[in-house]
Amino acid sequence: MSNSTVIGYDSRIEGDLVVTRLDSAINWFRKNSIWPMPMGLACCAIELMGTGASRYDISRFGAEVMRFSPRQSDVMIVAGTVTYKMALVVKRIYDQMAEPKWVIAMGACASTGGMYRSYSVLQGVDRILPVDLYVAGCPPRPEALLDAFLKLQAKVSREPVLANLKKLGPAPTVALA
Repeated sequence: MSNSTVIGYDSRIEGDLVVTRLDSAINWFRKNSIWPMPMGLACCAIELMGTGASRYDISRFGAEVMRFSPRQSDVMIVAGTVTYKMALVVKRIYDQMAEPKWVIAMGACASTGGMYRSYSVLQGVDRILPVDLYVAGCPPRPEALLDAFLKLQAKVSREPVLANLKKLGPAPTVALA
């Protein structure tokens, strides 16, 4: 006599076939392969480097390689004090990143200017860039940055992909002679 357990029917898996929405599949790819662009401007950059090292290993979450080219990056991590002299450079690098792109403000200085209330320090990178996540601390621990990265992944997984493409309209046609 053999005991057999009946497993309920899973409508998403039929043999070797998995059924899902296109938005969900694209967002799954995106959230598991976010490549960060480290914009280390001050002491928070040391903790950013620690996050990429073997103890904390940000690559567990799909951020395998820190990209120093904005055209190959998905998320800019602004770590440290943003001076007015560097603000234009940070904005130019952000503008060079391909869509979709996100920004994490790491540390008190990147978020609010920190303890530097002077004529030369930008009082928060959100004055020049659309910041998606803020990481508190001076400097924040690598665990805090990893938590922000997980929250960014959750945000990416909820974004509508196809609706944004429809807003752009049809692709332009090119006449070939």
